[in-house]
Amino acid sequence: MLRHLVRLRAIAVAISSSRSFALTFTLSLSSSPMAATDDSLRKSLAEKHAAVEAQGNAVRALKAAGAPKPEIDAAIEALNALKLEKSAVERSLLGGSDTREAFRQGVVNTLERRLFYIPSFKIYRGVAGLFDYGPPGCAVKSNVLAFWRQHFVLEENMLEVDCPCVTPEIVLKASGHVDKFTDLMVKDEKTGTCYRADHLLKDFCSEKLQRDLALSDDKVAELKHVLATLDDLSAEELGAKIKEYGIVSPETKSALSDPYPFNLMFQTSIGPSGLSPGFMRPETAQGIFVNFKDLYYYNGNKLPFAAAQIGQAFRNEISPRQGLLRVREFTLAEIEHFVDPQDKSHPKYPEVADLEFLMFPREEQMSGQSAKRIPLRDAVSKGIVNNETLGYFIGRVYLFLTRLGIDKDRLRFRQHLANEMAHYAADCWDAEIECSYGWIECVGIADRSAYDLRAHSDKSGIPLVAHEKFSEPKEVEKLVITPVKKELGLAFKGNQRMVVEALEAMPEKEALDMKAALESKGEVEFEVCTLGKTVAIKKNMVTIQKEKKKEHQRVFTPSVIEPSFGIGRIIYCLFEHTFYTRPSKAGDEQLNVFRFPSLVAPIKCTVFPLVQNQKYEEVAKLISKSLTAVGISHKIDTTGTSIGKRYARTDELGVPFAITVDSTSSVTIRERDSKDQVRVDVEKAASVVREVTEGQRTWEDVWSTFPHHSSTSADD
Repeated sequence: MLRHLVRLRAIAVAISSSRSFALTFTLSLSSSPMAATDDSLRKSLAEKHAAVEAQGNAVRALKAAGAPKPEIDAAIEALNALKLEKSAVERSLLGGSDTREAFRQGVVNTLERRLFYIPSFKIYRGVAGLFDYGPPGCAVKSNVLAFWRQHFVLEENMLEVDCPCVTPEIVLKASGHVDKFTDLMVKDEKTGTCYRADHLLKDFCSEKLQRDLALSDDKVAELKHVLATLDDLSAEELGAKIKEYGIVSPETKSALSDPYPFNLMFQTSIGPSGLSPGFMRPETAQGIFVNFKDLYYYNGNKLPFAAAQIGQAFRNEISPRQGLLRVREFTLAEIEHFVDPQDKSHPKYPEVADLEFLMFPREEQMSGQSAKRIPLRDAVSKGIVNNETLGYFIGRVYLFLTRLGIDKDRLRFRQHLANEMAHYAADCWDAEIECSYGWIECVGIADRSAYDLRAHSDKSGIPLVAHEKFSEPKEVEKLVITPVKKELGLAFKGNQRMVVEALEAMPEKEALDMKAALESKGEVEFEVCTLGKTVAIKKNMVTIQKEKKKEHQRVFTPSVIEPSFGIGRIIYCLFEHTFYTRPSKAGDEQLNVFRFPSLVAPIKCTVFPLVQNQKYEEVAKLISKSLTAVGISHKIDTTGTSIGKRYARTDELGVPFAITVDSTSSVTIRERDSKDQVRVDVEKAASVVREVTEGQRTWEDVWSTFPHHSSTSADD
């Protein structure tokens, strides 16, 4: 009997604990639709399942032992309670995606209704992957780009350029885009509808993990591994997985073709003859690389320096989706920081070294761990981040995004896995922002080594190099690569020149590796990027040896560190991170609010005459003129609508401040999120708003300086 009582007490404790978990999860879910992770819920479900099994066994044991009826009834009651708790977790797990979808729909509906953005060519049913920004959306985008220029271009004395969107084929042939800028596509074998193959596999795995509660631990691990290595799957491996999982066309349920590559660039021709092929640029970076020689001269032939460009880019996405996150025309802001490959230190690195934020190194990813907070100084000193300059830009990107209004707890820097990085890259990190679609790559920060400048040097024949002059001549041991053109001509005929140029442009380490391989094997495989293939180089085709020479300068190809910002993605994540709802004063409806920082708010201030009164309207016009004079974007609303409804309308646009004219001598200034109001003289209203929107003073300072105002007439 004592043993049974101990068991029942343990069960009671378990029930109490489960109820507490369910309540905590419900509360966290209500405050943030993405607060609880599927992993924690699935773990909790496994625990609940085990508890139900154990209690079921306990009930059966009590019955078999002929225990008293009250004891059996109590055990059955405990079993039923555990089953209810298990069902609650199952509903939470199944409902997580539904909650995210409902939250997203609320955000998107508000954005489209208030004309932040809408589908392009709407009256003609639109075109997938193309969107128009409306007035508030344009203002937010303009403010984001203005801050980007201030935070990066002005702060770092960058050289800003503006290059054409139409790019000759030869440029993108040299960069590798013509041959390699592809995604794998499958077709519905009945209708011919095209789908991106990896997206179908990703959707299948994600749906299974979210919806199938009966998945074994092994199956869960398998599906997560597929998601983690998705980018590394070849066309054959991707096709095999699609067949293994029985994935069919989403619309018709018909069979799908085998995956095959589709080039994502929009092709065009330059001029009427059609003889000069070109493409709409898929990125802005190439315009900077091809201008390196002139930019280097403009900068006084000094390194390091950075060039920046903001502009449109174009990608003919196979199946655009997810609103602004995957589109066919979009705005990129890219920086190419040119640096000596032998010195990647940065003088301003100490300014960001003490920052600490979520980082997701590749080791943690491979071992199934989560992102963790790491001081940037530790990440660089331990070699997790390859060098100081790369670390500096990671820190600056973190500051840029968080100052825009991105939630620092839903921002992480994920290091590329080895299979994701190009062979020439030294290190790559993505700034990923969590939204209702999951973790979205919004900024890529890559040390691209010297690949881009070398590729354009090889293709154009123009050396894109930098010089370091010595104070006095130095005797140096230099590696000399001498292609034997006669032998190469016999072997490669018309391709001889490209093979010769590729051999001459080899980095020292690669050349020494080739020399060792030729001496031991007599033949080596060599990739010629301008040919887009690997060729066999024999010992008689090239001589590689070190010679001592006196040099007056060092000539080298600079390395490039590239932060690349997807502006549309950042803006959409900002919309989600700043959106919330709050009850109206009457409590009969939920009001939408965007808590944009003043920095990016589309309108900084609204001016409301409390009632339709000519004297108040004259004061409102005077304040409007003062706001215009100090450069504050604003809007006057002289409609007879109640002040509460006018507040609600501007809160939904994310306007941080509202000036209400209720007398001819003083006005009130209302702050959006707290709804607190202060009373200010008419003459001071514009300057107070300017100071707080430009960050010269805080709202807390304003609140402590001016008399407080409370209104009983406001509906909010």
